This record gives sequence, C-alpha cells and structure tokens, in this order.
Amino acid sequence: MAAQDVLGQTARLASSSALLQVLFRVVTFGLNAFTLRYLSRELIGVVNVRLTLLYSTVVFLAREAFRRACLSGSAKRNWTKTINLLWLTVPLGVFWSLILGLVWLHLLEVPDPSVVPHYQAGVVAFGLSAIIELLGEPFWVLAQAHLFVRLKVIAESLSVVSKCILTVALVILYPQWGLYIFSLAQLLYVSVLVMCYVIYFVMFLGSPEATKKSFPVARMKALLPNFVEDETFVNWKEARLTWSFFKQSFLKQILTEGERYVMTFLNVLNFGDQGVYDIVNNLGSLVARFIFLPIEESFYVFFAKVLERGKTVKDQKQDDVAMAANVLESLLKLVLLIGLTITVFGYAYSQLALDIYGGSMLSSGTGPDLLRCYSLYVLFLAVNGVTECFTFALMCKEEVDRYNFVMLALSFIFLCISYFLTHWYGSVGFILANCFNMGIRISHSTHYIHDYFRESTHRPLTGLLPSPALLLVYIVSAGVTAFSEVLFCCDKGWMARLIHVSTGALCLAATLVTMFCTETKLMHFVRSQ
Repeated sequence: MAAQDVLGQTARLASSSALLQVLFRVVTFGLNAFTLRYLSRELIGVVNVRLTLLYSTVVFLAREAFRRACLSGSAKRNWTKTINLLWLTVPLGVFWSLILGLVWLHLLEVPDPSVVPHYQAGVVAFGLSAIIELLGEPFWVLAQAHLFVRLKVIAESLSVVSKCILTVALVILYPQWGLYIFSLAQLLYVSVLVMCYVIYFVMFLGSPEATKKSFPVARMKALLPNFVEDETFVNWKEARLTWSFFKQSFLKQILTEGERYVMTFLNVLNFGDQGVYDIVNNLGSLVARFIFLPIEESFYVFFAKVLERGKTVKDQKQDDVAMAANVLESLLKLVLLIGLTITVFGYAYSQLALDIYGGSMLSSGTGPDLLRCYSLYVLFLAVNGVTECFTFALMCKEEVDRYNFVMLALSFIFLCISYFLTHWYGSVGFILANCFNMGIRISHSTHYIHDYFRESTHRPLTGLLPSPALLLVYIVSAGVTAFSEVLFCCDKGWMARLIHVSTGALCLAATLVTMFCTETKLMHFVRSQ
C-alpha cells in the first residue's frame, strides 16, 4: 500500500477513534453525574479506581506488548504465526488475573461491606472480564492492521451503549446491589465487544469483499491456533520483539496508572477521596484524551508502515521520510495547540465546570485545584503521545531494551515522588508527579527524534514552536480570563457566571482566529487529511 494511501486511511482511523473516545468520555461523564445522585462516593471510588485498575492492569500486561510487536511492519506477513502468537495473550491473561485477583482480595484493604457491598464478587467479575476481552485479541489486531475503521466504531459503540443502559437500569431499580451492578455491566461490555468482532469476521471471511481485498485469512478456522508441519509455532522475530515490549509495557503501565497504584497499595487517600479524584480526572480528560489517544494509536500504525524499524534515515525511502517528517511536524503542532488551549482556558473555568457538574461537593474542596493542575497535565499528555508514538514505531529491539532501563529508573522515581507529593499536597500531588513523569518521557522521545533526523534536512520538532503572535494571544487570554474569574465566579449569581463565560468565549474566538491566520501549514494538513 502506498504511503499516501496509508496516511489517508490512518487519518480516517484516527478521526473515527476520536469520535469513539468522545462517546466513551461523554458516557463516563454522564454516568458519573448520574450515579453521584444514587450511590456513595466510596462505591464509585472502589469501582473507578480499585476494580478498574485490576481490569486495566491484567489487559495491559497481557496484550500491550503483543499489539506493539504484531502491528509493526507490513500487513503482508505469515499471519498464521502472528495469530498463534496473539493467542498467547489468553493464558497470560488467566495468569495475571489469578495472581492479581489474589492480591486484590487478600493483601489490599477490603472496603466496609455496609458501604461497599459485594467486593469479592466485583474482583472476580472484573478479572474474568479481562480474560473474555483477550479472547478477541487476534480479531482486533487483524482488523487494526488492515484499517477496518467501521468495525471498530460499531463494536466499541455498541459495547459502551450496552454497558451504559444496563448500569443506569440497575442503579435505578436495584441501588442496593452495590458492586453487582458494575460487575454485570462490565461483563456485558466485554462480551458485546468480542462478539461484534467474531460476528463480523464470520460474515466477512470468504465473502466477495474479502476476495477482492486479497485478505490473508480465508476461514474462521485460520483465526484459531494452528500447528504447521515443519514450521515453528510462532515467528521468533515477533516473539523476541514482544518480549522487549513486554518488559517496557510493565514499566509503562506503572507510569500510566501510577497514581492509582499509589492510592491502592499505600492507602494515601480514602475511598471517598479516590472517588472525587477519579471524577475530576474523567472531567479533566474529557476533551483531551478523546483526541490524543486515537492520534497516538492510529499514527503509530502509520509510522510503523511507512518507515522500517531499526533503519537509519539514510536507509529509508526518502519520499517516505519526507512524508513522515511533515506528518510528525503537523501532528506535534496540532496537539501542542490543543494542549495550550486547554491549559490556558482550563485554569479560569475549572471551578465553574465542577460547580455545574457536581455542585458544592466537587467545587468547594480540592476539586478546582485538581482540575487546574490537570489542565496543565493535558499539555504534557498531548506532546508525549505523539513523540512516543513515533519513537516506539521506529526503535529496534536493542533500543527498546535500552529504553527499558530508563523506564525502570523513571518508574521508581515516579512512585517515590507521587508518595511524597501526595503527603504534602494531597491528591494534587498525583497530578504534579504525572507532569514530572511526562516531562522526562518527552525529553527522551524528542532527543530520539532529533538524533533520527539529524542527518536529513527535515526538522519535525519545529512543530513544538507556535507562532509569536499566537503565543501572545494565549498569554493575554490567560490574564483576562483569570481576572474575570476573580470578578465574576462563582458565588455571584448566574448573570455573573454568564459574563465570565462570555469573556472566555471572546478570548477563545480571538485565539482561534489568530491560529487560522498564523498556522497555515497546520490548517492545510487538517483540511486535507
């Protein structure tokens, strides 16, 4: 497939994934607002922090490395061996579910049954849901490698909507069920997700469309583990790369979910405070993550397909190098400007957003400071996602192994900083530690990108430099909106709030107009892709 075609399909995949993330975050946003009125903060804290951490840890450790390795390189490969390798995620998932399930049940603090009933059933259900989801991994990787956009949109949309409907119904009808509600909803979510992929491939394989696309798999039986006579069970090159990524993914999971591990294992916050932190975390990432995560996932596939892993820039096709450099520069500029916009306007409107969303329970305590810090964290998230996406797509096995040592040291430092900052600043310390963590990771990735393009004429890191005029508008907007918050927000009535919102809208409009006028190369990239 030509590089230009890959770029077009990748852009469509990123756009569709972004819409999915909008749906997921809006559903979570609405669900939290709804359940706050029926259930306790402690129950929400256990579900959204403790049990979700169990599920995400099992799934991440069991499949992340396999995804990275099996999506690298061309879609033309020995898919029998790749599918065999992907089925190893299931026994690995069973192993992690059993080990971590025992830890969650016997080594961690058990919530008060009168406040959070049926904790043991919740642990079993969330561990089981991780194993069920891993049963669909070969289907997901095959679909992702061939850029099946509609399948991903339909499958994940149906699963999220199903989970939401069941949760709302059970919360209204049987609020006393406690964790049974979220356990059943989680099991329904993963079951619908896997079934959508299975049903699609049952209908697709052997169809005229599959024949027209020369799809590498002809029958459903080929999607099961297969032993081929006189051949190895898996591709050992992919297996070794998977092992390298596995060591890295273990460390990345600690860095990604570090604050939840500190909350869970060190008991620095009670379950109620964990619930508030998670609500603010979801609100803070509502706008940010639905854009950045799809871009990272989709353009990882693009860079991995267009450039060959482990080769220097001189050994690549120069047309592909030029395209990759231009895309990377535009992506960096795009996420930087989105992150700056959220940071600047998030500071002055955090308290108002929390007051509207959850009332005084969220807006009167540490909630506003949490959301303000999270607005800054979004900027770090934005840049890190794109720089690491390019770096991981190009690193060879030896470079990945070396990076693992960096991640090991960073993991230890991050956990120590999280612990001490939380003791000094409460839950805000978690976000400050995350900013430090992301800053170090960005430094490493930008250093790699700079070295990679050093022997070429391309300088994609210039995408991290906004125009001086736009930077000035951001500074003025930050000052005006902060002054407006002091004057009009948030206990002076609805008319004062309306003035505060109008002030922000005018500053945002001025920012967008300046952006369109000064960042013409970025605007062309967005319109064309």
